[in-house]
Amino acid sequence: MLNQMVVVGRLVKDPELRETSDGKKVSNITLAVPRSYKNSEGEYDTDFLDITLWNSIAENSTEYVRKGDLLGVKGRITSRSIEQDGINKNELVLVAEKVTFLSNTKTKREEEIEKEKDI
Repeated sequence: MLNQMVVVGRLVKDPELRETSDGKKVSNITLAVPRSYKNSEGEYDTDFLDITLWNSIAENSTEYVRKGDLLGVKGRITSRSIEQDGINKNELVLVAEKVTFLSNTKTKREEEIEKEKDI
């Protein structure tokens, strides 16, 4: 059996790095992934997928990507049970095993150079 998923989409907001109580780094991101076909109104719908990044993947992504950047993510689907308003719900989340930075607006070094020019 195989549990693997690959998605390509744009980052909805800047990632934020957090640390768990046991010292692991984690970041939760959302990718906007357009569907490959048009709906009944002739428009492309977009899915918003929640993705969890751990450890070095979380650290690198937090440092180098920003809202609007195009990312490729390979990972596995996990389910978790959450209680909301007294009702138990199952939620599916993609846990990233690899993140590829496909494009970004500016690299961190370019931003540093621009700041130096302003001084």
